[in-house]
Amino acid sequence: MNTDCACPTARRPTRALLAAMALTLAALASGCGRQADDHAPPPAADTPHNATLSAAQRQHVKLYTVAPSRFAKTIEATGVVDFDNDQATSVLAPFSGPVARLLVSAGQHVDKGQPLALVNSPDFAAAVGAYAKALVTARNARRLADADKDLGEHEGLPRRELEQAQADAASAEADRAAGLQALLALDVDPQTLKAIQSGKPLSRVQAVIRAPVAGTVAEKLITPGQLLQAGSTACFTVADLSRMWVMAQVAPSELAEVSVGDPARVDAGSAGTLAGKVDNIGAVVDPDTRAVPVRVVVDNAKGALKKQMYVRVRIQSRQAGQGLLVPASAILRDDENLPFVYVTARDGSFARDRVTLGYRAGDRYQITEGLKAGDQVVVDGGLFVQFMQSQ
Repeated sequence: MNTDCACPTARRPTRALLAAMALTLAALASGCGRQADDHAPPPAADTPHNATLSAAQRQHVKLYTVAPSRFAKTIEATGVVDFDNDQATSVLAPFSGPVARLLVSAGQHVDKGQPLALVNSPDFAAAVGAYAKALVTARNARRLADADKDLGEHEGLPRRELEQAQADAASAEADRAAGLQALLALDVDPQTLKAIQSGKPLSRVQAVIRAPVAGTVAEKLITPGQLLQAGSTACFTVADLSRMWVMAQVAPSELAEVSVGDPARVDAGSAGTLAGKVDNIGAVVDPDTRAVPVRVVVDNAKGALKKQMYVRVRIQSRQAGQGLLVPASAILRDDENLPFVYVTARDGSFARDRVTLGYRAGDRYQITEGLKAGDQVVVDGGLFVQFMQSQ
């Protein structure tokens, strides 16, 4: 058919046209690419060039010559305030029974022996009764022993009866002494003792909890009606608050810089800053903080420090260190926040040198790597040098 014969002939011109168009586009693309490459900027240098300043510009730059220096480290730590346990006493209930009345308040100053609370104690009443009974028994036993001795001298009583009377009197007197010691251990006041010894009846036997030392009632731990257990219930804490302990948490890596006797400053916030001294270094690491407790004794005459208060502690080490120190103003930071300084090169230009920072002593940094003694670094005008370097 005519249609079948015409198909191959019609395709040939179309294929040729497509091929020609492809060659033309390729040529145009090649030309455009070469044109773009001809106008592309040269690649940036990998290494920044040194900054060069004119004589006038150098007048605005201040240099510092690096040299070995001696310095003392300051160790910073957090701390918690506590009582001076050498001057604080926990008052335990010496007898059992319900609290009848509290006689003092927290924060009140008390003298040694001053009553703190009244307790209706069966133990105390029993001790008073036992002593009163022992007094009567000892008095009667001694009178009988003396009478038997007198009869023995005049009427010849048997030796065994005389010895038995003396033994009974001695035993009763021993019970009397034990009863007295029991009351003294319970802090019975002298007036009550005299009344018992004179045989006067006591209208009401009430036990008294007394202050074992002079100081401030730092903690009141009981309430009226509470049942006390002898020897186990903590009732009060009486402490001398003129001196307090601050337990500072020091990292093990800094412990070598701390010694007993080092001066310290305790920042108590609005209460101000107080002077202290290290008087003990812990022997174990705190399992919760992974730090070593260092005890700082602080004068608290004005009462600024309170127990459980959180404070900042700065311990001034007395061990002098040595190293290369530069002013903090010499330290700049690059785009990666890494520290660097500008060092004077032999040709008078300024080169950027990366450094490794160590301990900061006041307004100076210790440089552990990157500088050597004799180098001159820019300490004022570093930002201007950095700007000139970028031009």
